[in-house]
Order: sequence, then C-alpha cells, then structure tokens
Amino acid sequence: MTMDLPRGTPPASPSRFTGRRLALLTCLAGAALLAGAVPAAAAATEHSATRPASPASRCSVGYLQSSLHLPRVTVNTASMNTTGSFTPPGQPPLTGLPPFCDVTLSQADAAGNPIHTEVWLPATWNGRFQGVGGAVYACGPFYNEMAPAIQGGYSTATTDCGVPPADLLTGSWALRQNGQLDWPLIDDFAYAGIHDMSVAGKAVTRSYYPASLRYSYFNGCSTGGREGLMEAQRYPADYNGIVSGAPAINWTRFIPAEIWPELVMNESRDFLPACKENAFTESAVQACATTNGVITNPDECDWNPGKLVGFVTPCGVITEQDAAVMAKIWEGPETTGGRKLWYGLERGTSLAGLAATTTKNGVTTGNPFPIAVSWLGTWLQRNPSWDWKTLTYAQFDSLFRQSVSEFSDVIATDNPNLSAFRADGGKIVIWHGLADQLIFPQGTVNYYRRVQHAMGGREATDSFARLFLASGAQHCASAAGPAPGPGQALDAVVAWVEHGKAPVSILGTTTDPATGVVTDSRPICLYPRFAHYTGHGSTTEATSYVCAR
Repeated sequence: MTMDLPRGTPPASPSRFTGRRLALLTCLAGAALLAGAVPAAAAATEHSATRPASPASRCSVGYLQSSLHLPRVTVNTASMNTTGSFTPPGQPPLTGLPPFCDVTLSQADAAGNPIHTEVWLPATWNGRFQGVGGAVYACGPFYNEMAPAIQGGYSTATTDCGVPPADLLTGSWALRQNGQLDWPLIDDFAYAGIHDMSVAGKAVTRSYYPASLRYSYFNGCSTGGREGLMEAQRYPADYNGIVSGAPAINWTRFIPAEIWPELVMNESRDFLPACKENAFTESAVQACATTNGVITNPDECDWNPGKLVGFVTPCGVITEQDAAVMAKIWEGPETTGGRKLWYGLERGTSLAGLAATTTKNGVTTGNPFPIAVSWLGTWLQRNPSWDWKTLTYAQFDSLFRQSVSEFSDVIATDNPNLSAFRADGGKIVIWHGLADQLIFPQGTVNYYRRVQHAMGGREATDSFARLFLASGAQHCASAAGPAPGPGQALDAVVAWVEHGKAPVSILGTTTDPATGVVTDSRPICLYPRFAHYTGHGSTTEATSYVCAR
C-alpha cells in the first residue's frame, strides 16, 4: 500500500457511477497529473536533504507548503501545541495530550466547495498514521477521536468533507437553496472527502518526520465505520488496516427503516408509553438472557410479546394492540404486500432510539429519530418541512424504493467485492453491538455473508476480513454487555497487519465513567462464535468465558 491516488482517480474496486460522474472523475485525474502530482516516495526523497532538523521549524506553513506535492491543497496554519490540552469549539477541553504540531489544510472540490482537514503530529511518533471517521451526517472534525490517536503515538487527521458540523443531525447541507440536491457535496460526504483527508494526512506526515511512514490505519464507528468500508471498497490502497465499528453501510435501506417503529405506532394509532416499551424489553431479556442480563445471540430469541397482554404497568395495562405493535416493530419494515424490506430492532434492545415517545398530560406522541426524518423529507422529497406524521405504509414503500434506486451508487457502501483490498494486503476488523439501538446489526451480518460469498467462502474471507458481534453492546458503546475497549479493536488490526496475528477474539469492556474502572469484561468472538460462560469464575471477568458456536 504505497500509492496515494489524488482525487479524481477512478476507484480500484468496482463502483457504479453515472456517466456524468465518471467523466468528471476522469477529467479531474488528468488535471491532477498535468498539475504535477508527485508520488509520495519521490516527494520524500526530493526534500529530505533540506528538511529542517528542528520540529518547530518543520511545524511551519512555509516549510510544509513547500514540501507537499498535492494539487489544490493549501496549508493554512501550523503551530506547536505544548500545553497538554486542546479545546474544541464549544466543547470541554481535551487533556493529557503530548506535545504535537497542529496543521490545518484546505482545498476546494470541483464545484468550489471548501473542504477543511486537520492533522496532528505528536512529538513522539510510532511511525503510523491514523485516519479517524465521522458520525451521522458529518465527517468531522472530531477531535475526541484524534486525542487518543496522538496519545498512542499516531499522527492523525480528521476532515469536515466540506459539510457544516452544525448539520450533524439534519443533513440539510445536501439541499441547495434552489431545492436541488448538491451532488458534489454529497459525493464529498459519501466517499471523496475521507479519501482526500487520507492522502493529505499521510503526505503531511511524510513531510514532517525524518523517519519513514511505516503503516496507515483507519478507525471509525457508525458513519466512521461506513467510511472505513468505503475506503476498502473504493480506495483499497489508502490503508493497511481498518477498524469498522457498527458500520452505517446499507445506508439507503437502514436509514428509511429507522422510521418504521414510529410509522407502525402512528398507523396503528397506538404510541406505546416508555414504561410499556420497557416492559416488553425487560421481558424479552428475562426470557432470552444468559448471564448478567445479556442476550448472547438475539437472532435466536423468539419471545412472543403477546405473552405480556394483560400485564399492568405504571402507564396502563398492555393490550393485544400493544403486543401487535411491538411484534411489528421487532419484525422490521415490509411492503404493503408483506414482502420484507429490512431488519427490525433486536429483542432486548433499547427502544428509546427509534421508537421513542413522549407522554404529556396523558397523551403519548411519537418522537422519531431525526436522521430518518431528514433522509425521507430533505434528501428524498427535497422538503425540509415535511411532516412525518403524514407518512403512510404505501408512501413508505415508494420512498424506500426511491432511496435504494437514487442513492445506492453513491452512499450505500455495500459492495461485497473486496478483492482489490485483499490483493493489496489490507486487513479489516468489523464489529457490531447486538443491542444496537440505531443501526440494525443483522444488516452488517448480511453484508459480511455476502462478502464471504463474493470472496470465496469463510476461510478465504477470514484471511483478511473478520466480523465480531458484541452481545449486549449498544451503538458504538457498551450497555448490558461490553464493547471493544479503547484501542482494543485497533490494536488487534495492528497485530494482524504487522505481525500476522489474526484476531480470534477482541476484549470487550465496560468502564465506569466516573472512576475509569473496568466493571465488566468478556471476549467478543470471531463470527459465528459467541462468548459462553464456563460456569466457573466471575461472570464479569473475560477469563470466565470461551468462544464457541
């Protein structure tokens, strides 16, 4: 993985572009070559003899701008941070940081949209670069992900992909004032911005340090997890290793599916109060949990919500209609003809994310996840003022089909052909919490099975791509069950890439946020295995579990 392709170079892995976009990409590639793009290795050789010895001298706009060989990339600022802290705009300060060179870059896409990238270069460097990912409708900048990277000795980079971070939950940036979609900006968010960040971040790293850049890694969860798989699919030479947590792949299917619980309650005229939802969740856990209230494999839990009819809760007696609504939510979206469209929430998973309700003065109303509302309203109907309560099952069918047909080529990120990434020596760890309340984990399982089919079976796939399912873990974090501890998944990828040690399990931990003490741990096993209690030792200690089918 030695070649960094400038923006505009056609992806190495198969992708489906419109003729307009393919022509634009080809044109940009030619422009980049004519502008004198220099391979990274040659660039490093060219200026190595004149590289200033002092880190402070290298941490300057003049030096970095003169040493970079990237068209359209401008170094805006470069300064040493020796305070031990960094305060992101509008957020608490990040502390315990090593001294580092803070570099900000900018470039414009083909449509003139400004894109900003920030690179942190620690004084004590481990020879590795780490790109970090985004969340929801934003690529970044997420400084809380950069901090542990430089604490671990990595140089690191984040980018906004040209997207305003303030629109994190709405994605309103996708719609221009004339009511048309901003396709160049959507492309930046979907794939081009992270690739540009990766190329620029590694180039700055090579220019700054006298030693060679040895390995590059990408680390992300949710939208960041999608970005990691996007890199493997479209730009397989960008990274040696990738961590893809709770990946927001299958975007064009799971995002509209997120509104299904609210649609079911609205169409049934039966919004479940929170205490009724909790009763269904707790009963499913009691019926299917193994140890410590964790459902090891919710796919095997078929507890029937009808068993709770007549149960008295603080907000009323559970009715047959309530049970029917709950069953429909768990089953997931389907067409008006009964054909399954996507997965539903797993039994035992919190309903507060996608089936949230509010009760006031005895009246319960829906509180849908804003990401899904924005997707259906702003992105699909070009109507930011769309009232989700007008949605019907028939309209949902139509919008679901539109989502898949209009946007899959750009942002679905579900191409199972990872042959170019494998051929380039890449390694990827995918993990997903089985109690994810926002992204349906069975969508990730479905994708991984398709990768296995496309790549020659289980053993062939395990040689470079491995899936780990965290029982009881919620979205990108621990819940009833532990999630991969800080850096655990990344450390597993590093050991795989650099020492050939393929992971068979990753340590999952739950940490008390007040004290930092680990209160629960267990192995997160290579799919299709799960952690099973041996019957001996503490149920909160990883050593008391073994991985088995």
